[in-house]
Order: sequence, then C-alpha cells, then structure tokens
Amino acid sequence: MSLFTDGRYVAPGNIVEFMHGNQPQLAFVIEEQAGKLKLYTINKRETKMPAARVLPWVGPQYSPDASRQEMLDLMISHQENRGELQAGLDVMDIWELAQGEVEKAPLTWFAGLLWENPDADQISAMGRGMLAAKTHFKFQPPEFVIYTEEKVEQRLSLQTEEKQREEAMTAGQELFKAVWAARETGGTIRPDQIPDMSEDTAESLKAFLLERIAGTNDEKSHKMWIGLKKALPDHPHLALLLAQGWGIIHPHHNFLFNEADYVPDNSWAADHAEEIDRIIKSVESKAATPCPLAMRSIDAATTRDIDDAFNLVKNDDGGYTLTIALARPCMDWDFGGELDKAAFDRGTSIYLPEGTSHMLPEELGIGALSLFAGEIRPALITTFELDSNGELDSIHPKNGWVKITDNSTYIAVEKMLDEGTDDEMTLAYELSEKLIKRRIKNGAVVIRRPEPDLSLEGWPEKPVVKLASKEDTQKADQIISEFMILANSGLGRFAEEHNFPLLYRTQDIAIPSDLSGIVTEPHEIYRRVRLMAPPQMETVPKRHATLAVSGYSPITSPLRRYADLINMAQLCHYLHEELPRWNSDELKEMASTLQTRLQAVIKIQRFRPRYWKLLYLAQNKKKWQSAAVVDDGGQLASLSMPEIQINVRVPRPMLGDKLYPGQLFQIRFNKIDPLTNELRVVEALEE
Repeated sequence: MSLFTDGRYVAPGNIVEFMHGNQPQLAFVIEEQAGKLKLYTINKRETKMPAARVLPWVGPQYSPDASRQEMLDLMISHQENRGELQAGLDVMDIWELAQGEVEKAPLTWFAGLLWENPDADQISAMGRGMLAAKTHFKFQPPEFVIYTEEKVEQRLSLQTEEKQREEAMTAGQELFKAVWAARETGGTIRPDQIPDMSEDTAESLKAFLLERIAGTNDEKSHKMWIGLKKALPDHPHLALLLAQGWGIIHPHHNFLFNEADYVPDNSWAADHAEEIDRIIKSVESKAATPCPLAMRSIDAATTRDIDDAFNLVKNDDGGYTLTIALARPCMDWDFGGELDKAAFDRGTSIYLPEGTSHMLPEELGIGALSLFAGEIRPALITTFELDSNGELDSIHPKNGWVKITDNSTYIAVEKMLDEGTDDEMTLAYELSEKLIKRRIKNGAVVIRRPEPDLSLEGWPEKPVVKLASKEDTQKADQIISEFMILANSGLGRFAEEHNFPLLYRTQDIAIPSDLSGIVTEPHEIYRRVRLMAPPQMETVPKRHATLAVSGYSPITSPLRRYADLINMAQLCHYLHEELPRWNSDELKEMASTLQTRLQAVIKIQRFRPRYWKLLYLAQNKKKWQSAAVVDDGGQLASLSMPEIQINVRVPRPMLGDKLYPGQLFQIRFNKIDPLTNELRVVEALEE
C-alpha cells in the first residue's frame, strides 16, 4: 500500500481520482506495487501511474476482485453523486468562512465546515469545487492555500483581462483580415462586414491598435500582436493601416503624435484648469504701470503666441538703443507643479499645415501671457546699447510690464520698408544689416532659401495639398532674426558676466572661413549643411559656429519652447533676488531630461511636413518637377527640389555622363509613399 503525507493509504479496491485534461478523473485501483498503481479508469482504460499523481482524497474501498463491469458501475455511481454534490456547493461561501481563519488546510478541514462526518463523495465534491476556484484557492498537495482578499481581487482582474484578451484575439483576427481585404480593394470596411463582437471587445481592439501605433511593445502586447496579424503582410505601419481601414482614425492620421505621447490639441489643459485660472488672475491683479516706450512686434499674420517686441532709437553719437520686451510666463509659474510637468513633457510648440499644437495651455500661451497690442503683460525688458557699427556695448535687463503698441506682420513691415513709410522700421533694418555683417565677418553661415507654403483643403478626411511660395519678406525676417540672435547671445553674455548659469545652445565646430556668408544656391547650401553638427544643450557658454556668436542662450521664445522658459525664469529670478533659481548641476539634470524628451517631440516637426510634401508630389505625380544637382558622388546623385525643399536620390546613369553642382533637371516620379517615405524618380531631363 502507498502512504500519503496525510496518513491515508492507496490500496487495490480504492476509488481514486487523478488530474487529466485539467479535470479530475475517476479510476479504480487494480494493483499497487512499490508506489506504482495499475488503474482502470471511468473511460474503460487501463493505465499505470505513480501513486503520487493520485489526488489526496481516496475512497471508498471495494473488493479488489471486482469485475471490470462492477468497477465501471461503481465509478459511474460515484461520478454522478459527486457531480450533484459539487453542483450544490457554493465554494465562495467556503472561501468566506475560511479566509482570515487559516492560511492553508487539508481538504477534510474544508469539508468539515459543511458536513459533520463527510464521506468520500462529499470530500471529492469539495475538492473538485476548490480546484475549479483557482482565483480563490491554490492546491498544494495535500493542502489548499486560501488566497487573501487582495490576492483574490488581483487574480480576478487578471482572469478578466485574460478572458477579454482571448475574446479580442478571436474577434481581432477575423476583423483585421476583413479590414485588410477591404483595403486591398481600395476602401474601408463596411459596418456589415465587421464580425460580431461585444462593445468591450471592440473598444479593447481599438485601444490595442492605438497602443501599437504609439509604439507600445511590452511582452504581452507583442505576443498578442503576433497572433492578431497572422496571414497579414509585414508592413512597418500595419497597425496604423488597420486603424485607418477600420475607420477609427482618419486616413492621414499623424502617428508621430502617438509615438511621442503628445496631445495635438488643447484638451490636455483641462486637467490644469485651476492652475491656469490662478495664473490668469495673477496677471490681471498684479498688472503695473507699463514701460513708457512704444513697443512693436513683427510676426506672421496667423501668429497668436507673441513673445517678443521691440523699440529702437538712434543716438546722437550714431549708436543705437534697442529695447526688446520678451513675454514673461515664469511670473508666478509653479515649477515642479503638475502644469509645469505637463509643459515640460510637451517641450515645444509644433507648427504643422494641419494646425498648431501649443506647448502652453492656449488660455495662457495664446491668451493671458501673449504680448497682444493694447494689453498689459508681464515682460522681461532689456536695453541693448550698441555703437554705430552695431557692436554691443552694454546690456540692462529688468523685470517689468509692457503694453504693446502694434502687432505688425512680416508682409506689412516689408511693404513699409519698400515704400520707406516707417522710420523706425527703416532704422531697424539698418541695424540688422550691421548685425548680420558683423556675424558674417566672424564666420557666420546665413542660409536663405524659399520656404514652401503648404496648406490643406478638405482636411482631415480628404486633404488636397496646396503648395505656394511664401511672399518675400526677407528684410522683415532679417530684422527679427538679427534682433533675436542679439537678445539670446547678449543675455547669455549678461549671465556669464554676473556668474550664474543658463542653458546654452552650443555648436563648437570649425567651419572653413571661405564658407561664411549668405548662401542661397541649393548646392552651396547642401555643401555647408553637411559640415554642420546639431547644436548641443549645455550650461557652459561656448561658440555657436553657424551663428558666429558666443554664449547663445535661447530665451526669446518662452511661450513656445521649454528651454527658453527655463532661461527666462533663471534670469528673472536673478534680477529679483540677485541669486539664480537653479545651480549648474540642477540645470544640467534638467537639460539632460529635456533633451531626451525633445528628441521624441521634435521628430513630429521634422518629419510631418515631409509627409505632406510627398503627398503633394503623389497628388501631382504626372507633373514634372524642377531639381538641381547638389552632390554627384557614388551610384546615386542627390538633387534638391527648391520649390518644395526636399532632396531626392537619383540613379547616376539616369542623369547623363557629365554632372556638375547646380545643374538643373526636370524630374518625374513613378512611386511615392508618404507613409514609408519612399520616393522614386522614374525619368529625368536636363533643363
């Protein structure tokens, strides 16, 4: 006879149970020898197994000489009886009685909670019920462990998730095949083609696709995705295409926002309504007498986040007094608060043909903190004294308030300059000419190329991309560009002179002196851009080679860029307290975290406009496009398309025997895929 750990024996003539197919199965013991059993099962089969496999409820005992039919009749009788007993049990009541009393106990203890002297069938029924209740009990032979209430809730949640996952897997495989089939015929799936599924399953699949689009790739998600995409083609944006084909996102959904976890609209700000309201009231209640100088801003006609304005006069000695006002959103800003964390996570505003996504809540960035004409706003007001050659003599920043006189546009200012109708703007252009010449003398590379004006008609469902050239506002652009470079480098110098740290954009590289100057030709631009390294964010002032300035500290766009907001807060705090808000180590840590975050966010600004450019080319595939050779090395030559500002690679033999930089061609494409960034030239003719 085989002895169990609880003192019971297994012997010939016993009815026992063992696990088979995750279910207890009855058997009659025919023989026992040295811990091994020969059994006759309820399925009329003989089998051998170690006694250790038998479940620890044994009995009753019958004659070991019973015939096969007698064994079978006995087992069927007990099977029916145990089934009826199990059906009448509420195992949850047993768990309620046992939970908190003991951590684990043998099965007889649990059966004793219901029956005074439980027989073999009652004990078996209890064991079967508890084996099935895996969320509440764990079988550790010969005892059952009783899960705590917390553990039960956790396992029930996991069980629900697993069930939902199984349902989603079954429905999703069928659905995704149907979606792809509809896509192959050039359409989206019709409602009558969607397989039957619960609303919860549908929502689960929608959420899953959006997570895949965002790049979620944990182990569970990956395994589920492998199963769901069986029989579908391997495409780098399969989840996006399925979501579009299902109709849960529009046909030109910007997946880069998902990848960066960046909310494109202003809905994120709703979670910070109380803090936003506090800042708005602070601006209104603390408003003081504004700077008496007449300040003017120059921006695009559509710009509403206005963060800079200026006043300029010429001195009797031929020098200049330039006063620049910058928006001061750091006033009463709660650094480390929830709104601050959200703005930090956004990192920068994003400007796209389909719309602008603002770093700050719109109630602030294009509302209470923007330098609108006629409104009193907090500002950093800096006076820059320059000599007659545009050399900076002194910098005097202060915290204050401004009331801007005029929000002008680049186009309006360009017209003023052309017609000579505004003395201050004429003077501003005069100073900008001196500033840019000084920078070029110091090695600056100034790139000027036409900026394509992309617009969308029929957005978002059926967008048609329109391409136009922006109106030439070179002189007005130069005024703002040079004044902002002066402000950023000048305030960086002020911080260095007063020995407190800021964040600096550095580009400490060597650029050959013969490459400096204003560059407009595509091949000359290409040559210089290849030499340029991306700027780094540091807390030590160094040279910015392309701009040819030292200590370039971005601060002029605090409504649009978080690095500028940090610098603005650091400088304003120093002006008020004569101490910086953060030391160098703290700034380094902030810069490191911010730089990592910006790598994900800036991808949106870099790559989304190219998507629209490629879609424009796809929508105008039959049209020949002008391009200029910028590099002819290797098997593929690089051509620049100035009108749309993208470069393409063309097989060298397609362009003829002799190539030279700047050579013009007309090119045509045969395959354009904006989603995968595929652009293939099929024909090229020299102009």
